[in-house]
Amino acid sequence: MTRIVLLCLTLFAAPVFAQDSAYTEGAVVEVSSIKVVDGQFENYLAYLQKNWKGVMEEAKKAGYVLDYGVYRNDAHSPQEPDLYLVVTYPNMATLDGMQAKMAPIMKKVTNLSVKEADEASGKRVVMRELLGSELLRELKLK
Repeated sequence: MTRIVLLCLTLFAAPVFAQDSAYTEGAVVEVSSIKVVDGQFENYLAYLQKNWKGVMEEAKKAGYVLDYGVYRNDAHSPQEPDLYLVVTYPNMATLDGMQAKMAPIMKKVTNLSVKEADEASGKRVVMRELLGSELLRELKLK
């Protein structure tokens, strides 16, 4: 019986604790770290300008993406990225089923099927190496 009372108190207290929080959850940012192969910087940026930017613009129109950007990094060692590709999504829920959402956009912009786009992505290794990516959640202070 005591456990049930404690559980009920915990459930009713949870909204109170949430209201006392110093922040609210904001947008979700995906940051991809890119190492550009020597001599391929302009080629890779041309690819981004031609394909990636178009896809991002259409995704913005559809409401899947809030913003995007390419950031240059002055790498201090060969292991560090040269570029960061940053995409801001409205929330985590937007990422659910993202491949299915983006497939028609990719087809419209690049005229490639999902399979063809995947093959083209593999061919970009001559221009760049994806070192990794991470998701960051903005916390908006009240």
